[in-house]
Amino acid sequence: MKIVVGCDHAGYDIKDAVIAHIKEKGHDVIDVGTYSTASCHYPVYASAACEKILSGEAELGILICGTGIGMSIAANKHDGIRAACCSDCFSARLTREHNDANMLCFGQRVVGIGLALDLVDAFLDATYANSGNHITRVAMLKDIEEGKL
Repeated sequence: MKIVVGCDHAGYDIKDAVIAHIKEKGHDVIDVGTYSTASCHYPVYASAACEKILSGEAELGILICGTGIGMSIAANKHDGIRAACCSDCFSARLTREHNDANMLCFGQRVVGIGLALDLVDAFLDATYANSGNHITRVAMLKDIEEGKL
């Protein structure tokens, strides 16, 4: 699988460890930055990562900022992106299984490196259930994007 990873300055310190971990799991990584701890704007990196998913260059994405909240808000502004800010593994797994989320967001200031890698594992190892009410609800999310709901 190809995974896009992005962060702002507040997520930079754990980005390389996340990328190395994803590669160790056998996946390819597209790193859209940032590449330093210099202050920058998270919407730039969220948008760059979303474009990789929307274009088909990547299947899933990981976004890291201070809390994960800003990145998730910015990512969810893109039609076709379902980003979830998670700080526990149960939510990271269920957002893939139930919501067909294609972007995991978390905060470096909220989770340590160990939990960050566990979140990545829970997210990447899960698959969309693609059954029952989950299909209906994900379709309703698409309806919202198209102004039908």
